Amino acid sequence: MAFVKDMLRMWAHSWKRFISIAMITLLGVAVLTGIYAGCRDAFRSTDRFFDAQGLHDVQVLSTAGLSNGDIAALRKVNGVAKVQAERSQEVTFDLDGRKSATMQEIGTNGIDQPYLQEGRMPKKAGEIAVTRKFIRDSGKHIGSRLTVTPESASSDTSDTSDTNGADGTNETNGTDEAPSFPTKLTIVGVVLDPQNLSNPDGYSAMTSFRSTATTDYTFFAPSDGVTGTLYTSATLLVKGAAAESTFDESYENTVKQVTDRIDGTVKTDRQKARRQELLDAGNKKIADARAEADKKFADAQSQIDANRQQFNQQVDQIVDMQASAAAAGAAANGANAGATTPQLDETTRETMRETIIAASPELTQAKQQLDQAQSQLNEQKASTEQTLKTKENELKTSIPQVRWYVQDRQSLGGFSALKSDLDSIQSLGNAFPIVFLLVAVMMSLTAMARMVEEDRSLIGTYVGLGYGRLAVASRYLLFALLACLIGGGLGLIAGFLGIPAFLLVVLQGMYVMPGLRLEYDWLYGSLGIALFVVGVLAATIYACVQEMRQTPAALMRPKAPRAGSRILLERIRPVWNRIGFLGKVTARNIFRFKSRLIMTVGGVAGCTALIVCGLAINDTVADLGIKQYRDIYQYDLMVVSDDSDASAMRTKVASDGRVTSSLDVRIESGDLTVAGSGDGDSGKAGSSGSESIQLVAVPEKHLSDLGEMVTLQPVSSGILGTSGVGKTGSLKLDDDGVIVAQSAASALGVKAGSKVRLTNGDGVQATAKVGAVNRNLIGSDVYVSETYYAKLFDSKDAKNTKNSKSSEDSEALTWNAMLAKLSGSDASQTDYAESLEEDSSVMKAVSCAHMADSFKFDLMGAVVALIVALAGGLALVVLFTLANTNVSERVREMATLKVLGFFDREVHHYVNREMMILTVMGVILGLPLGRLVGGMLTMALNMPSLYFEVEVKPLSYVIAAVATMAFALLVQLFVNPVLDRIDPISSLKSVE
Repeated sequence: MAFVKDMLRMWAHSWKRFISIAMITLLGVAVLTGIYAGCRDAFRSTDRFFDAQGLHDVQVLSTAGLSNGDIAALRKVNGVAKVQAERSQEVTFDLDGRKSATMQEIGTNGIDQPYLQEGRMPKKAGEIAVTRKFIRDSGKHIGSRLTVTPESASSDTSDTSDTNGADGTNETNGTDEAPSFPTKLTIVGVVLDPQNLSNPDGYSAMTSFRSTATTDYTFFAPSDGVTGTLYTSATLLVKGAAAESTFDESYENTVKQVTDRIDGTVKTDRQKARRQELLDAGNKKIADARAEADKKFADAQSQIDANRQQFNQQVDQIVDMQASAAAAGAAANGANAGATTPQLDETTRETMRETIIAASPELTQAKQQLDQAQSQLNEQKASTEQTLKTKENELKTSIPQVRWYVQDRQSLGGFSALKSDLDSIQSLGNAFPIVFLLVAVMMSLTAMARMVEEDRSLIGTYVGLGYGRLAVASRYLLFALLACLIGGGLGLIAGFLGIPAFLLVVLQGMYVMPGLRLEYDWLYGSLGIALFVVGVLAATIYACVQEMRQTPAALMRPKAPRAGSRILLERIRPVWNRIGFLGKVTARNIFRFKSRLIMTVGGVAGCTALIVCGLAINDTVADLGIKQYRDIYQYDLMVVSDDSDASAMRTKVASDGRVTSSLDVRIESGDLTVAGSGDGDSGKAGSSGSESIQLVAVPEKHLSDLGEMVTLQPVSSGILGTSGVGKTGSLKLDDDGVIVAQSAASALGVKAGSKVRLTNGDGVQATAKVGAVNRNLIGSDVYVSETYYAKLFDSKDAKNTKNSKSSEDSEALTWNAMLAKLSGSDASQTDYAESLEEDSSVMKAVSCAHMADSFKFDLMGAVVALIVALAGGLALVVLFTLANTNVSERVREMATLKVLGFFDREVHHYVNREMMILTVMGVILGLPLGRLVGGMLTMALNMPSLYFEVEVKPLSYVIAAVATMAFALLVQLFVNPVLDRIDPISSLKSVE
């Protein structure tokens, strides 16, 4: 019992060490669990919301729309749980200018259901539900009315709007009609689109580089009032996918199995079948036109024949009359008294007809009219037949190849943005606790070593009395364990409540996540505490072993003072001789006690490094937009159009007179897959070894002009977040390989000379050689020459040949995009890009000036602020622990100084000067260490379409140094009263 009382008394006396260990554990556990818990809570709540609203796992789009036959084929795919055919239509309306919206039919099969936030769901024709963004921008409210105008259907849809259905048994009228929605609308509800969780009322980053919306708003309408048998898309739910977390790899693998099956025979067969349907519809139209023309020509010919017969009858009557008259005259003269009716041979009769017609102007005109009508009819028949034959010949080339696009959730801009944001923060949460753990172990070793050393004689007494070494060591092990458990428990509260609440507040400023709640993870929380318990106990065991390995007699004797020794500075006589007495004492105290030097400098360096690391990430993210859109992209404007509108787009831009120089290119969305990562049909976004890219084909005659629009700098992989960047202009695009963006190359481990698999916009795959890796921070551009593009995707040896272009389609590339340099200010360039998007020939216009100014990464900034704050708190605790340990080790020394006549302020200066010097040394070591750690962490981020080129501004180094020094000064305010309370008499009496 006395042993326990003494142990408790010892614990109470060491309350400062207890608080230090508890605080370090608290901070470490909070960092370890807090970021993880915040991201996990966001992941889980979003996954629950997606499951509740039935967010599709797979979406199928077609350039020719989808028919009932396509939907039936998708239902037969193994692994598909539900298929929902969807109809939509793009409309425009006036809202401070021309705005566009997508009229979306609310599915009846439970997929992609909008989440009601206010009002009610639409049920009748003409009723719609809108998003909160529209309510905010328009100022309208529930009950407001709106009139929209349907946009002209795209060329693909127009070509298919009057063609045969996919399944003649289901299409009674034999044609597919494009979807059509009511135009007189009434707002009855406000909803959240599950495909886009961006918060319109917050500081959403969705307006930056990841915005993928093609229209301004989405309106949701019921099936009532919607007409048309042609579907714009089909959404699918996969069996077993709902049981997996949508952000886990297991979910991606489950969905990929189904997308691979669709990409196989289903996609190919339905593309061929749909095109054949279009061809059959075209042939049927031509056949119907021929039959109708033949009927009209036959009717016209019958009319002409009837008129000619009537004309001939009239002429024959005249011929008969003249013949009868001649016969009558002859009879009167007795020449032929017996003849009553003259008999004329055909030759004589024809001669008389011609004579009669020639003698009569009326008959001559009538005959000419008949002949002219017959001639015109013959010409029309020949012309019509030639036109129909030409249409038959042109039909096959005029109807384009039908292409399917099979997409998963990664293609949803809102989903991928949320996932990449949370993944990046979670990667930081996995890295930072390592530094906290190392610092915690160092500080625990320092504190517990001093605690054991103070009880040296008592330990010897207990051991001499027969107490086991383990029982004696338990005094300190239980002390450290209790401090870790209390600190860890408080850390769990902060980690599962405080930090997640902060992160979720920031997240809710960017995304709307209904049903968000904080949850506790018993396993992860317990392992978090256990990790720090093991680390601190290991340090305590080491300190106990170091002391208890001696005999009880040696322990009960005072520890021999450290033998005097010279330090290196003493050997530099010119410097040493000019240092004062107290300066020499300070120098000896600093360098003679190596353990204290290492612990103090190491602890301060670690904390400074964490602050620099956090600021480095902030600086890196802040400069991404400027570097990409000001330095790498030298062009000011990128304009993209449909292939059919490419010429009109270039004419429009040229006629505006704003362009100073331009380069026509072809831009396609595709995939880049590491050649050895798999043998599937195509790489999927988000899967291992695959990256979504923007494939940019450059005309052969203008390869050298690419360097004027994009800064071409070869890069090579470095270490710890660094990369070697070559000279600007030293990289050239040629016909021997592609140039891959650094952001994609870094994520996939690709370098110059690697083999990769490219998928172009038509879904055709080919293996390409990487000629070089180009410096690129945002987006994943892959540049390819016109010749190499044709070699890759028109070659018979290319993979997936059954999807390759047919011989009649293997034509010159259509340059559907333009990179241009503009005159005028940044604001005028942004306005010009916005005005271009109003043009019907322009699909997308992007201003680099606008992108550079609007690029934001608010979530990363908030997390960096959190990390810097926690690092600052750790620095304060570390300095406080080291300062108190330093004082406790030197109580007799301080008492001696007071006996010698030192005033309190002089004692303060004597002790604090050493701590400040050690702090400065730690700061000097921590600044480059922070840059090093920052490079490692930015490498760990590895986000899709982003490469973090580590940037640390001089101001960040200054802030980190000043903050650490400020913490050191703050600690002095706590230490000085301790020095003042040292009693010289009692301190000198005690025997350590």
